[in-house]
Order: sequence, then structure tokens, then C-alpha cells
Amino acid sequence: MSSVVEGKCVLVTGATTGIGFLAAQALLRAGARVALHGRDSEKLASSAALLAREGVVAGAFLADLASLAQVAQLAARVASELPVLDVLVNNAGVGFGADRRRRETSRDGHELRFAVNYLAPFVLTERLLARGLPRRAVINVASIGQEALDFSDLQSEKYDGTRAYRRSKLALIMWSFDLAAQHPDRVVHALHPGTLLDTNMVRVAGVAPLGPASRGAEVILGVVERALRERESGLYFNELTPARALAPAYDSEQRGRLRAATLALLPELPSE
Repeated sequence: MSSVVEGKCVLVTGATTGIGFLAAQALLRAGARVALHGRDSEKLASSAALLAREGVVAGAFLADLASLAQVAQLAARVASELPVLDVLVNNAGVGFGADRRRRETSRDGHELRFAVNYLAPFVLTERLLARGLPRRAVINVASIGQEALDFSDLQSEKYDGTRAYRRSKLALIMWSFDLAAQHPDRVVHALHPGTLLDTNMVRVAGVAPLGPASRGAEVILGVVERALRERESGLYFNELTPARALAPAYDSEQRGRLRAATLALLPELPSE
């Protein structure tokens, strides 16, 4: 029996290692055409070559998501080279970090977890949607680890790596729900791929993995398939099961505050 993803074009960010690479592999094996994003040119080329053995690699896109200018340029390149993009999987992310006391910043000066886990997918997706892409679905890889936002300290000046990570993931879910409401012609979901899976992100944090990275890939494939098969949108999944995110994700006033604060943070970015 063929998969609903067969023949569909899917872009996976952070696809050179870990869950992203394995998700791209699973999508290819299910018959999708997969485009890859990575931030290291050598890893991107190597991953593309390996995955080409599994199916059709539709493109390989280099960009550092810690630079919003590069994210904007990535959106322009994707729109130019993938005019039939069906699904965007925002998988790339930054974990707790090796030293959870050390605050890191992006190239734009934003707290790194907030920048890569939330601002980058926001810019990439909103810019693609303005160009009519993706045509079918947006899948955001979030986390069961969530914490309410402090609107007086969105940049986590009072720093704790775990808290910064959890707030960035709740922001991602809040925005996912907004996207679902704003774009009823697309399916938008957020998901938790699995707890402390065996990825570089978890190992760098010095945490013992609780499961294989392949589990996260299976979850992403499953949620993509559901998004293509069913029209229900705006769900949060704990692995493959619809679940409840933290309460602020369902508060339209807080989501509105987040969007306003986000737009105020974004610089003038190149259109091409």
C-alpha cells in the first residue's frame, strides 16, 4: 500500500544529522521527494549523497538559522527552486547547551535558542507562505518541555539554558496555532518527537538518551502523513498522539502579544 506522501515534495530543516536526517530518510523510503537544509556545507553534501540512494533528493539548501538574513535568503531560494513544495518540516533546533549557565546569542544578537528554535522557523515559514508555499502543510518540531513566556524577558537575560529552551519551544507551538487559524487552506501541527532521544543535542547537554533518534523520525513521518490525509489543523502531538500543550498556547491574547513582540524584534531583511 502506497503512502500518502508518495510523490510529495517535503523540505526538512536540520536534515544533516540526528532526527532530521532519519526523518528525511523515512520520507524518501515512503516515496516523497525530499529537500534538505543544513548549516555545514560538507555535512549537507554528504547527507544529500547518502540520501540520494534512498530516493529523489529535490534539493540541498545551505543556511545558518542563527542568521535571520540567511533565513530570508533561504526562503527566497526555496521558493525559486521548489515551486511545488508540499510540506515544510521545521526540525532544526538548539538544545539546552553544554553549559546551561552560559547565555549564547545569534548573529543578530538574539538569545540563541529563541532565535533558532522560534525566530528562524517564523521567518522561513512566513516568507514561504507569502509566496504560496508550502501548498499543503507545515509541521513544527517542538517539545514536551515547555515553559510560559516572560514577556518582560523574551531574550532570557536572566539566563537558564533549560528555561530558555522550553520557552522557545512553547513560542513555536503558540505560533503554530496562530498559523493554523490564519491559513485554513493549510494544515499546521506542532509535535514532540520523543523524550531525550539519542541525538547530538541530548548528548551535548550531558543527558543519557532514553530512546533512539529513529523514534523521532517515525513520529515526523506519521504526523506528515496525517497532515496530508486529514484536514484537521492546529494540533499538538505528544509523539503520534494528539495532546494538550501548555495552557498559554491556547490563549489568543498571549499569542497576539507574542506575534507583536516577534515582529518588533525582526530587522529589515532582504527579499531575495
